[in-house]
Amino acid sequence: MPEEKVKGPASYFPSIEKTYGKPISHWLAILDGMKDKTHMQMVAALKSEHGLGHGHANALVAYHRAQAQG
Repeated sequence: MPEEKVKGPASYFPSIEKTYGKPISHWLAILDGMKDKTHMQMVAALKSEHGLGHGHANALVAYHRAQAQG
């Protein structure tokens, strides 16, 4: 049986880890400290403070927020 392809924000995870050299748990821990911020404020912080691109930052925030609600 073929492996099911990862969809949604998590599909960016291999690229994020390869590009920035940190595990996804690192980025999720940073986002844990920003729970009082809006989605776009979290994206902006990852971009300005940690050098992530918009797509990668947005994927991490979307995943993080979905986990917090689910």
